[in-house]
Order: sequence, then C-alpha cells, then structure tokens
Amino acid sequence: MTETLGTSGSSKSRRSRTAAAGLRLERLYTTAGVHPYDEVTWERRDVVMTNWRDGSINFEQRGVEFPESWSINATNIVTSKYFRGAVGTPQRESSLRQIIDRVVNTYTAAGVENGYFATDEDTEIFSHELTWMLLHQVFAFNSPVWFNVGTQSPQQVSACFILAVDDTMDSILNWYREEGLIFKGGSGAGLNLSRIRSSKELLSSGGTASGPVSFMRGADASAGTIKSGGATRRAAKMVVLDVDHPDIVEFVETKAKEEHKIRALRDAGFDMDLGGDDIVSVQYQNANNSVRVSDEFMRAVEQGKEFGLRGRQTGEVIETLDARTLFDKITAAAWECADPGIQYDDIINDWHTCPESGRINASNPCSEYMHLDNSSCNLASLNLLKFLSADGRFDATSFSKAVEFVITAMDISITFADFPTEPIAETTRAFRQLGIGYANLGALLMATGHAYDSDGGRSLAAAITSLMQATAYRRSAELAGVVGQYDGYARNADAHKRVIRKHAAANDSVRTIGTDDAAILKLATSVWADTIATGEKNGYRNAQASVLAPTGTIGLMMDCDTTGVEPDLALVKFKKLVGGGSMQIVNQTVPRALAALGYQQEQIEAIVEFIGSHGHVVDAPGLKREHYEVFDCAMGERSIAPMGHVRMMAAVQPFISGAISKTVNMPEAATVADVAEIYTQGWKMGLKALAIYRDNCKVGQPLSAAKNDKSEAKADTAAAAVTLPVEAGPVRRRLPKKRPSQTVSFTVGGAEGYLTTGSYPDGGLGEVFIKLGKQGSTLAGVMDAFSIAVSVGLQYGIPLESYVAKFTNLRFEPAGMTDDPDVRIATSVMDYLFRRVALDYLPVDKRAELGIFSAEERTAQVSANYGSDVAETLRTSVDATPQVTPAAEVKANAAGAEPAAVETVAVTVAPAGKAGSSTELLELVIGKSADAPLCFTCGTKMRPSGACYVCEGCGSTSGCS
Repeated sequence: MTETLGTSGSSKSRRSRTAAAGLRLERLYTTAGVHPYDEVTWERRDVVMTNWRDGSINFEQRGVEFPESWSINATNIVTSKYFRGAVGTPQRESSLRQIIDRVVNTYTAAGVENGYFATDEDTEIFSHELTWMLLHQVFAFNSPVWFNVGTQSPQQVSACFILAVDDTMDSILNWYREEGLIFKGGSGAGLNLSRIRSSKELLSSGGTASGPVSFMRGADASAGTIKSGGATRRAAKMVVLDVDHPDIVEFVETKAKEEHKIRALRDAGFDMDLGGDDIVSVQYQNANNSVRVSDEFMRAVEQGKEFGLRGRQTGEVIETLDARTLFDKITAAAWECADPGIQYDDIINDWHTCPESGRINASNPCSEYMHLDNSSCNLASLNLLKFLSADGRFDATSFSKAVEFVITAMDISITFADFPTEPIAETTRAFRQLGIGYANLGALLMATGHAYDSDGGRSLAAAITSLMQATAYRRSAELAGVVGQYDGYARNADAHKRVIRKHAAANDSVRTIGTDDAAILKLATSVWADTIATGEKNGYRNAQASVLAPTGTIGLMMDCDTTGVEPDLALVKFKKLVGGGSMQIVNQTVPRALAALGYQQEQIEAIVEFIGSHGHVVDAPGLKREHYEVFDCAMGERSIAPMGHVRMMAAVQPFISGAISKTVNMPEAATVADVAEIYTQGWKMGLKALAIYRDNCKVGQPLSAAKNDKSEAKADTAAAAVTLPVEAGPVRRRLPKKRPSQTVSFTVGGAEGYLTTGSYPDGGLGEVFIKLGKQGSTLAGVMDAFSIAVSVGLQYGIPLESYVAKFTNLRFEPAGMTDDPDVRIATSVMDYLFRRVALDYLPVDKRAELGIFSAEERTAQVSANYGSDVAETLRTSVDATPQVTPAAEVKANAAGAEPAAVETVAVTVAPAGKAGSSTELLELVIGKSADAPLCFTCGTKMRPSGACYVCEGCGSTSGCS
C-alpha cells in the first residue's frame, strides 16, 4: 500500500524553516521593457473545421487572433480545443493572448503567493519568459492545463493518474467510481489488479472468488459508456496484472479471445469496425493490458525453469507452470492482438525514488508515468527543433535554461491544482511528481543528418535527455532550498539520492559520436555535478521530474513534425491551407537534412521532387545510398526495424524518471518469436515498459478506412450480408465515331513529337495518341502501345489525375527545355505530356493539388503576392520546374503570411486519390492500409502518437496526454 504524509509536513511550514528568499531569474528570450506580444505580428483568421468526407461543419469560429507564424492546423486545434466559453457569446475566448494570459497569470500569481520569486523583477521575468515560449511554440503544457487553468472549472492540471484497488468489494466499486470521474474530465488512469484474489482462491464465506478478470468486465463497460456519452475524448485506461498472479493466463488471453469473437462476428456480417454498431458487444476493448514481469520470471524463461503462481492472501505458491510456456502465451497474445504489453517490475522499482513510501505497481494508460498508487502527474513538453540553430547545432545552453523555467512552472501548478479524489490530492501534494519531456526528436535527428536507428542518433538523443533530466532535478533541488522539499523526501532521502547518482552514472556511460552530442554531454556532466551538490545541501522538491509522453494534441499545437520519442511517420505530409483546403508536401525537415549532409541546392530540389512523386528516397537522383537511413520512417518503403525503436528507447530511458510512451511497430509478417525477442531485449536493455503492434493484427482498425457517409455505409452493410463479397466489374465507355480532338506539337530537349487527344462530347478525356520517333522504330511502337493502354484505361474509368500523378516527375532523357510556354522545363517526355494533358483537361482545383499551373495562372499568383512588377519579371524569365515551390512560400501560404527568405524547397505530392490526413496520404503513396482508427470527433484517420493516436484534423487523442 502507498503511504502518504499528512499536512503536518506541508510545503509552507517547511519553507518557513528554510528561510529562503526566492528564486533569482535571468532572461533567456525576452527583453526588459518589451512585452513578448509586441514582438510578433498578429492576424485574424476564420476557423471552419469540416468533416473532409462529407463536408459537414464540425466547428466554426471566425475572427480569431493568432501570430502569423502559427500554422492553420495549430490555429484550428487551439481554437476548437482550448478556447473557453460558449461559441458565439462574448465570454468566448477569441485570441491566443487570452488563453496564454489565462494560464501564465494563474501560474505567476500562485508563484508569488507561495514565495517562489525573490523580487518583482524576477516575477516579471518568469511571466514574460513563459509567455514568450508558449507564444513561439517552444513548449506546451498538457491539455488539462489549457482546459481548466484560469477558468471557473476545477483547476485540474494533471493528465495522468494511477489508482489503487484492494481485495474488498467496497474498494472494487470505488475503483469504478474513481475511474469514471477521471474519464469524465478527459484524462486517463491505470491500476494494478494483483491485490484482488484469484478465481482459484476461496472467499471468507467459503465460496470461490470471481478473480480480477471478471471485475474488468464492469470497468470496461463503464469506460465504454462514458466514452460514448460525449466526454472530451474517449476513455483511456491501463490494467496491469503481476506475472505471479494465479489468473495470469486468463488475463493474458482475454483480449486475444475477444479478437477471435470479433473475426467470427465480422465474417457473419456484423459491423465490427472500430466505433461500429456491433463492436460494443465485445468486451475488454477500452483498456490497454500489461503484464508486470519480474527478473525472477525472465531468468526462469531463459533457463526453461518452473515458475510459481502465488495466492494473494498468503503469498504461498498455489500452482507452478513452465515459465517459457507462460511467456509464449504472452508473446502469442501480443502477436495476435497487440495486448498485453509488458512492464519490467524490478527495473521500475530499482529506479524508484520513494521506496519507503510504497512500491510502484502500475502506470498511466500510455505507460510513461509510473509512481505511487493514488497519484497523478502533470506534463509539459519542449519542442526540440526550436533549439536547432541555423548552423545545425543544438543550443544546449538555451535548452537547459528553458527547462528551468518550465519545471518551475510545473511545480507551481501543484500549489493551486485540484484533483479528482482526495487520496490522489494527498499523494500528489506530498510527492509533487512532474513529467517534463519533449517532442520532435525524430525531426531533430533527421534535420541534423542522423538516422533514427544509428549510434549517432542514439548518442544525440541520450545527451539531450540527460541534460533535460539533470537540469530539471537541479532546479528541483534549488526549489527545495526556496520553498521546501517534498513531504516524503526525508523518509526517502537515501533512495532518492541513490537514483540521482544512477542517472549521473548513466550519463558517464554515454559514448558520443560527433561534436554536437559531445558538447551537449559535456554540459550535462557539469549540470549533474551541480545537481548532486545542490541536492545534498537542499534535498529535492519533486519525487519525479520527467516522462516521455505521446504529445498528441500539444504536438499539433506546437507544429511539431514528430511526437514524443517517435521517428517521422513518413516523408510526405498533409498540410492545411488558409481558407480551407489542403496540400501535400514533402516534410520540411527533409531539405534541412539534405543541406546538413552537404548536398547543394540543385541536388536538394531534385531529391525532394523525387520524394514528392514516390514517397521515399530509394533511387532518388544524386542521393548517396549511405544516406538513405537518415530518411527512414515509421512507415513506408524504408521503415525502421522494430529493434531500432527498442534501441532508441534504451538510449534515453536511463535519463527519464518515469518511462516512455511508445509502441514498437512490427510488420505483418513478424512472428511470435520476433515478439518474444523484442520483449526479451527490452528487459535486457533496461526498459521499464514495452508494447508492440503488428500490422493488421486487429480487425477493428484496418477496417476503419471504410467510408463514413450514409450512402456508403448502406452499401457496406449490404455487402457485409454475404460471406464472399461480389464486386461489379468495370464498364468501358467507348468514344463515339466522331469526337472532338486536338493535336499539340511539342519539343522536349530537342526531341520533337505530336500529342493528339480525343474527348467525349460532354467533356472529359477519352484517348491519347503520341507520335514520337520515326515510323517503324522501336520507340514509335512502344509509344503506340503506351497510348492504347492509357486510352483503354481512361475509357474504363481510371481518373486522369491518377495517370498525371504517376507519370509526372519521371526523369529520363530526352529532358530539358520545351517550346511550351506553360511547361518551360520537363524532366522527361512523359513528364511534359501529362502536364500538358492536365492543363488541357483537368480543372484548376485538381491541378492545384498536383502543383500544375499554366503560365497565366502562375503570373496571377505572383502578381497577387508580390505585385505586378515582379510578376512581369518572372513571366519573361525561364520558370523553375512548376511543381517546386519555395518552402518559405509554402509556409507563408499556409499561415497567410508574407514569404520570407528562401533556403529550402518543398514539393507538392500528387496522390492518386483523396486524403484527409497524413496517414491517409501515406496510404495512397504506399498503397497499403494503415492500422489506425478513425477520429470519433471528425472522422479523419488518426496517426500514431506514442502508444496512442492523434487526429490531425481536430486534435482529439485516444490517450491521456
């Protein structure tokens, strides 16, 4: 049981004994006498969020105020999620200034009231620096802060909760109640059920106990009901069971058996899609399950020994089984349905700062927060890419100073925070657990030319994480000298200082590869020395300092390319534009990475153009094969190997107080033995928790790509009524004997030819004929055959934009200048022909998605943005390749701002279909369905974020961060 301390050891009474004067602060980003709001350009925007599938409006608020540097996506997320007050009323917030002031002013006032600052000047510095960093997307608090702080609602600041349940009916029913309260507030909770006696043990009345798995049914139903009842997001929960519990086999196989039921019901015609009408009949789907394994068990698995299951009342062994057989059951179930995950109990508790007050038994739903039962943790994450300087170096000094401000604010929040239950309030105030972390690690590694799965990438990540942890604990020790130690510190001082030394020793074990990570590690080493010295003198203010959370919604708020500790999802990205609409671009990190690797501007443009067409870097022109790994992503042509994810987690875990929210993605072809290897290596590498997901292992998620609109839903229901779906074959629509046509003569790189196109009388291209080369030559024959194939495809209904997407940007000779004023340069004859066809037969909105414009349209765009003089100059000059757009212009168009200086390029991707998110765009590029659910709010397909999912459309998450 967790032991908490009473109010006699309160922070205020302890502060009076230390007689400190408050923190003295120095400015990092701000200038004395200048408010951060006066340093940015503000603009008014209209936020209209629609369901991209049917066009229905999900949310609308016009005239909101944001800095011009903020993307449309970040604007949409903050406006719809974090602005408080009823829409359409004067009380509704309408400016980013209002919500930042609401939060920062509350934190600052609480800091003053509780003696955190030495002078009024220090108070102003704290307020201004916090405002500047939030305004410039340097960091963000977790969502509950934005939901609640400074409002009339309870001031709940924590996203992560751990509950406790004992072996009594009162405790079990109270568990249901407490979970419900937490879910109602939009947060998640986890707990360990191992205290509940097993179904193989007797009750005091003489009957047989139900066992924890039976009580999981009621909790699962409760979570599902609250989710469907309209909470801010779906319920998120974690259920843990110790590996020596007599019901462990039943627990392990619970969700796998339900997956069998899902498949059977699906094959019988029921709607088993995630969120479908019939999925609610399946149990245990609202929780993540994890087995808590011990070193004893893992050694027994290695040695093939027996392992004892122990009764909950006496602790005696009541059953023995083969450890390897049980481990095989765990890994087989995870292979089949991604549950259970695994938590390594001895490793977790070896890094526990407060063992005298209770063990660590469970985690929050995403497995990043691990501490005492009945406790909570508030989170904040820094945007790592904001600390990458123009010369490609990570600004470790600024990063360290930023951590000091953020960790100070996080600790202040506990002084005024409200909590869902009194036991959670008591434990949190007594131990003051914090969870500082970061986002954009994957983007940072790529931008600095590091492969995610490389020694250099892991070294850089470890150095940054070590510096963050060292700085956070140093500030915690400084706060202890100002406002007092956490109440549980005196009893746990030896253990806490031992863990600090373990962190410092891990720092000394990092082996650097380059100059940047060496410089960061050198600073981290110095900070660790200061931390230990200050901690010896003052003790510590916080029992925990850091976690690595999913950073779902707040990652979108900060315009991060990657979330948490994750690599990039893919090299193509879905981007929302001003005034609605969207475009697909190559991730902005890619050109920056190519520049860091030494490529010239012309090479960068060619490589980015290739990625825009193919979605990967394999065979990109001029790209060295040894650099392919830098652009490896979580999905796509070159996806990171599962063990690469595990190695990255192992590199940063020694510098995290809690754990890491991350799922190791595995290919569909992975075996049970592969899962076993992942779980075994996670233990050997010192991880605290690990979860895997094998592609297509769940029925509910791959089918989530099904259409949402009513007409399609009816068709899907009808199709489901038969065991074997019958697909109608395509019907050819032939052209009439007499049809409109046109012939265009062209020259590409000196090669002459003719393009003849025929269309239907009511419009639409129906055939193409290409004359190139002399009659009877091989080239002429191939072009004739190609023309027939394209023409037949068009008549069978293949969209013209599909051909244009596939054949533009092909690069081969002849290539170069053309005699066509609309297409000045072509990378091949095919590139020219399909650009010409697109200009003649596709509407402008379709061509805009493909990045194809006529000379007149480009002139009009330039004239509108830069003036007629510039437009005339560009019109009379040789145009750049039409699909290449300056990255600064892309960013400016998206944010409604004037373009800045151009250093990199971005390429519009031309997918062969419609996408509503980066995940759906990736599906179009790689031609494979991604295992991600649809957003319950707006219907957009979500993308992975740590162990959870996040919606790029509206910011909803499936987790608790």
